[in-house]
Amino acid sequence: MTRPALDLETAAGTIRTWLGEADRVLITAGAGLSAAAGYDYGDEDRFRELFPALHRLGLRSRYMVGVPLPPELWWGYWAVHIDDIRFSPEPNPLYQRLRSLVGDKDHWVMTSNVDALFARSGFDPDRIFTPQGDYGRYQCVTPCTPTTYDSRSLVAQLLAAYDPATGAVTGPLPSCPNCGGEVEINVRIGPEFVDDPYLPAGRRLQDWLGAASDARLLVLEFGAGFNTPGVIRWPGEQLTRHIPRARLVRVNPSHPETPDDLAGRALSVPAGADHLLDALIGDGRRSSAATT
Repeated sequence: MTRPALDLETAAGTIRTWLGEADRVLITAGAGLSAAAGYDYGDEDRFRELFPALHRLGLRSRYMVGVPLPPELWWGYWAVHIDDIRFSPEPNPLYQRLRSLVGDKDHWVMTSNVDALFARSGFDPDRIFTPQGDYGRYQCVTPCTPTTYDSRSLVAQLLAAYDPATGAVTGPLPSCPNCGGEVEINVRIGPEFVDDPYLPAGRRLQDWLGAASDARLLVLEFGAGFNTPGVIRWPGEQLTRHIPRARLVRVNPSHPETPDDLAGRALSVPAGADHLLDALIGDGRRSSAATT
């Protein structure tokens, strides 16, 4: 694996060159991109602000909420968490800058993030593949049906019955509209995950990639580490290997290494997406000033 020293200005110049030469761009993203955009699941201060009751129980970040909780606390957490992460009406500035960077290039998005920040920030929803699910939907735990349901009204009902002091919701807990059984948010946790809503986008992406076998494809990967490397990180490497004129840019402050067999066609950027986009925007401004 190759990990060069950080030189953002040089990296930004290379990325602009590769982007200009690319026929197609595939943006791939993991949790690191949303963390750079302000949605850091490891942020202890934000956790204490949103979940004071859970903080008093000894939990310190959203990453820790995998421990068993009573259902009333569990749904209280999910309601506040999803309302904060998924249903903000405002676009995110970092994602908007990324959309501006791609511009009119023929592009697709594949992300393990379930926060819909791409679609909320100017990317075409029909060209976004989210194989890990979406906080905006929920499903039967069993599941009794491949149908999933919009979670917006569910979250609103839970928040109306939520007590910040105890962290719990009161009243009836959510149930499946079809069988009356337990429900869960439609994100990939185990084999019960219902992936039907995401399969059409996956097929369209496969068709698009199939038509790119002779194209100059640029894979721009942001914040994809080793929590679920088989979803984003490794597929990007495989695409770059199998498409002769493909290139890979890996932006990751913790795990920016690229495979040695992709030397010359892969760029390692050991920085957060926010810092790289700052450098790209600055590089673009200087280039424009030099030509005027």
